[in-house]
Amino acid sequence: MQTLTSDNLKASYIAVLLAAAVLYAVSCAPGPLWQDSGMYQYRIWHNDIEGRLGLALSHPLYHIIGIAVKYIPLGEFAYRLNLISAVAAAFTIANLFLLLRLWLKKNLPAIIAAVTLALSHTLWRHAVIAEDYTLYTALFLAELIMLFQYIKTRRIGFLYLLALFNGLAIANHMWAAIAFACYVVFLAALLVQKQIRLRHLGVIVGLWVIGAAPCEYLIIKNIVQTGDFTATVASAIFGNEWRGDVLNMRLSAGLIKENLIFLAYNFPTPNVIFFFAGLYGLKKVSPSRSFKNILLALLVLFFIFAFRYTVPDRYAFFIPFYCLVSILIGVGFNLLIPEPNRNTLRWIVLALALLPIPTYIIAPVVAQRMQFNLPTRADVPYRDDYRWFLRPWKTGYRGAEKFADEVFKKLGPDAVVYADNTMVYPLLYMQQVRGKRADIKIISEIVSSHRTPTLAEKTIEQWLSEGDVYSVSPVNGRKQQQIVWKIGD
Repeated sequence: MQTLTSDNLKASYIAVLLAAAVLYAVSCAPGPLWQDSGMYQYRIWHNDIEGRLGLALSHPLYHIIGIAVKYIPLGEFAYRLNLISAVAAAFTIANLFLLLRLWLKKNLPAIIAAVTLALSHTLWRHAVIAEDYTLYTALFLAELIMLFQYIKTRRIGFLYLLALFNGLAIANHMWAAIAFACYVVFLAALLVQKQIRLRHLGVIVGLWVIGAAPCEYLIIKNIVQTGDFTATVASAIFGNEWRGDVLNMRLSAGLIKENLIFLAYNFPTPNVIFFFAGLYGLKKVSPSRSFKNILLALLVLFFIFAFRYTVPDRYAFFIPFYCLVSILIGVGFNLLIPEPNRNTLRWIVLALALLPIPTYIIAPVVAQRMQFNLPTRADVPYRDDYRWFLRPWKTGYRGAEKFADEVFKKLGPDAVVYADNTMVYPLLYMQQVRGKRADIKIISEIVSSHRTPTLAEKTIEQWLSEGDVYSVSPVNGRKQQQIVWKIGD
């Protein structure tokens, strides 16, 4: 039996890691971006690990890593930050491979699962922009590896590492609270059955606290500053204004339809049948009942959370569920295809695993002809939303900086520009990182250019009384074009 330290397994892990890293690095966005990705780039430039949208949206671990990467003097700053997601996604794929390789002791099912997840639409598109999701999935799959290793060996050190990884995951994204709840039940059962002792539990708690320290720091800091414990905890769970979305329990027909389309688009291959085989046969191959129960609990909880979530980008919240689906696809392949037939069928299955690539090439053309509604803003300049959303790769995309350059060219000296929270970040990036048009004042609801009051501190009426104020806005009916309107014209 090959172990975690075998040279063959190490070589296979590194090979998968490098292959995934090449895929995501090549398809990575090369520069500044819109929306949340642009906000992350802006925050990291200013060494801001908290943000202004509530603690649930702070993602301090991701931003701490970004700040460290900021000081690496190689290449474009924004590209370096986008590469964080690519590297984390590569570790996600390699960790998935390792988990199945340790579990099933066979390369092919692990490769099938790794390719399936690597090419899934939502993971891939978030692996090539500045986002925190892939850092979470890399840590989540590391947790599952440690859980598996503990169950197989009963070595307490693996539980220690599980706690550390989950603490780090909490410091990155509150998704980790779902897995945390499952692990707490598991540890309680181990304690009751006397398989671990209180001193072991003390070490586990201590390592979890160390891992989650960035999140804990922000919570304690906010409690001290505001004196409001309840509001701080609510901010850590819901952010500033998403309580209703997090707690939503109502499902509309439109929501169900969109979610089913998201699920199908991530696995546009007949290989999805292996998921159902894996789900059915999980009990046969699971190393223990507890491991099976935890996997199934995670599968159900992540699915339910994402399915009834109502934020505009809810499709991204299925990513942990897709990780678990890919695991079960590997398990199902191992169960459904007998060993003697594997040489005949493996090339067919591998070819089917690559079907997402032509799907992503064709889908934007078909969707545009059908005028299919997408969960994106349709008014963003220099961006074909069908290609932007439906094709996960972002190689060569420079729409955000083209927009900023055009705005800067149209403005006279000492102008004031109002931009919404989508448009503002490329403008601020080009001004503060690239050093363009320092004379222009850029304002928005949340952030503004250096030494410029935000709208909360100074109203549009005040700006208008002092000089020319402009608003960036796309021209109706003319895609890929942007003009600057003077407010009051």
